Amino acid sequence: MNKPTLLVLAAGMGSRFGGLKQIEPLGPHGEIIIDYSLYDARQAGFEKVVFVIKPELLDTFKAVIGDRAARFMEVDYAFQTVDMVPEGYTCPEGRTRPWGTGHAVWCAREHLDGPFGIINADDFYGRDAYMRLCGHLREQVTPEHMCMVGFALENTLTENGAVSRGVCQIEDGMLRSVVEHTRITREGDHLRNDGLGPEKILPLGSIASVNVWGLHAAMFDEMTRSFASFLDGLTPEEALTKEFFLPAFVDSLIHRGLCDVAVLPTTSRWYGVTYRADRENIMAAMRQMHDDGLYPRLK
Repeated sequence: MNKPTLLVLAAGMGSRFGGLKQIEPLGPHGEIIIDYSLYDARQAGFEKVVFVIKPELLDTFKAVIGDRAARFMEVDYAFQTVDMVPEGYTCPEGRTRPWGTGHAVWCAREHLDGPFGIINADDFYGRDAYMRLCGHLREQVTPEHMCMVGFALENTLTENGAVSRGVCQIEDGMLRSVVEHTRITREGDHLRNDGLGPEKILPLGSIASVNVWGLHAAMFDEMTRSFASFLDGLTPEEALTKEFFLPAFVDSLIHRGLCDVAVLPTTSRWYGVTYRADRENIMAAMRQMHDDGLYPRLK
């Protein structure tokens, strides 16, 4: 039986939110979102966590998150910086931000061996998502068979602006494609996308990827090749801002027949602090969960 690791992507500074949103107190006792994520992950059976962070955040993360997590999980750190690129490549002059979620996962490759789960540090996913993810990682994830927890797209929106989501096509419980849509909002009885992505109108009930994946470390050689190919294809303008999206990489694995990806459906409600105005809604939701006995005091 595998003992999966949880990889937490935590290098972003949250420019729209206006600060380091990963450590913003949101729970009734000063809990931050990652407190809930780690509690749920440990309850589900995860025994190790690897945080992907900026090197300059190490002391803050250890003090606020890592040292407390180390009481009940093995803790490790991987660093993501803009100049971390495949051998033979250099960071383009003028590029100031890292290369996105796929890059963040790639930066952790030396810290992972076997199956591992992936989450964002600033998203609340609910315990059911971790139970489904960890159970599948323990028993079924191999280099040829990986997984994703799929959320109802309407359960991942915010009232305070548009969101980016990987919208999924699913057949017989397996992921057939995932395409990034960058400006999704709710509009009456449907969802509207005003950004990148082929569909402009999306039906309620569409399944979204919110970066909860179950992957295997065997895919890192292919990820290195894909990242290098991504860099090769950039125009000078794209090289300054374009990102290497994790969903796009997984989509390429599927379409090239290198693995299949099971979709693990969850009815959990996603919460995130995409915008500062989200804070009050999340605080109310967290307070209600404590009142309902779902969580003890975590801080």
